[in-house]
Amino acid sequence: MSRARWSLRRPGRPGRPGRSRPTVSVVMPVHDMAPYVERSLDSVLAQPGVDLDVVVVDDGSTDGSGDLVAAYARRHPAITLLRQDNAGVSAARNAAIEQCRGEFLTFVDPDDFLPARAWAPMLASLERSGSDFAVGMMERVDEGGRRRRPPLLARNHAEARIGVDIDAAPLMIADVFPCNKLFRMDFWRRAGLSFPVGVSYEDQVFAADAFLAARRFDVLTEVVYEWYIRGEMSSATHRRGRIDNLQDRIVTKQMALDRVRAHGNPVLVDTLVRQVLPIDMWEHFRAAVAPTTEDPDHYWSLLRDAVRSFWHDDTVPFELTEVPPGQRLMGWLVAQDRRADLAALIAAIDGPGVPVEDGRYLHPWRDEPGVPAVLGEVSPGR
Repeated sequence: MSRARWSLRRPGRPGRPGRSRPTVSVVMPVHDMAPYVERSLDSVLAQPGVDLDVVVVDDGSTDGSGDLVAAYARRHPAITLLRQDNAGVSAARNAAIEQCRGEFLTFVDPDDFLPARAWAPMLASLERSGSDFAVGMMERVDEGGRRRRPPLLARNHAEARIGVDIDAAPLMIADVFPCNKLFRMDFWRRAGLSFPVGVSYEDQVFAADAFLAARRFDVLTEVVYEWYIRGEMSSATHRRGRIDNLQDRIVTKQMALDRVRAHGNPVLVDTLVRQVLPIDMWEHFRAAVAPTTEDPDHYWSLLRDAVRSFWHDDTVPFELTEVPPGQRLMGWLVAQDRRADLAALIAAIDGPGVPVEDGRYLHPWRDEPGVPAVLGEVSPGR
């Protein structure tokens, strides 16, 4: 890795005893984000009441992103720029963390941005509680400026909870995002946290490690991060249909599940399997019958075997997971090896829709012998 540094810092570590302002280290991995990175950096540099230690890793950009950051670093001594050949977001984040010098650590992705005073409520909470890290609310912001709070995030952040652990707040295991969290650096180092390299969906593993290692953490209601949703969805949809993408999804879910099982709390295991691991499977159910899917027979067999491995009578069958009824039906059809019926269901959902009447999901197979009755319920009981 080559490093380019522009810094006017005085010698010594920031955040030394006697300083009145906390030092926040900000890790930003950048790969081909030239249209967005300046806005993101501006939102970081505008945060009040802190000394900044911003470490940006140019992860092999080809669009001039690194040069844009270099220009910022020349003007802003808080910014350190590292350059490396493209190695992925996990490797970039890990490399940046090694250079961080702050009392606190957080993450910002280069196409997202921070609201005003993003870290103030988390810093104030940690000052009072002494917890290992704080977690705030995120909002999705689209290109038109419309804002939305994902339902599970909204549920987790409906009320403040200070000084809790994961056993007291098991659904927090669903909060896999690094960017809405502010960590004490000594906790991060002591717990040996890092991002798994070489796989996509690495955040799920990182989050499990962080929540399981924490003695206590704070959950806040304030919005601390703006998650920018770009309109470039076609490329993401295409990636879902690649064999390696599906394999990464399976591997990281298994890694998270292994860690939670080792923790030894059956309620947490059930929460993970019933409410968290199924959340994003619909993307791969759809990809399994899409015309652009890579090696569709192999893709289907991998997906079917994964569903059967994670969701069964000894954990919870997919039809009893807590996702919308169409997704539960998709998962059941995959587990039953009914690819043609899955394609028909998705065509119906995308076309006229599946009717709902008096709390019943009126899918085409509801009267077929052997089809679980719960698949006809909009909200199955536990």
